[in-house]
Amino acid sequence: MILLETKTMMKFLKDESGAVTVDWVVLTAAVVGLAIAAYTAIETNSNTLINAAGGAVAGQNDF
Repeated sequence: MILLETKTMMKFLKDESGAVTVDWVVLTAAVVGLAIAAYTAIETNSNTLINAAGGAVAGQNDF
């Protein structure tokens, strides 16, 4: 009986299918984090550009 439990425990410890799942979760979280960081940088810089362009257009008074 103890021998069977030992074999089952060793089989469980050698199984790596759960480790692959953890790797994918960590990789996906990193990709999502990078996407959020890129979106924030693009949004901030585009708002600055829009405001600058709007100020330049308003300053022309050609209409």
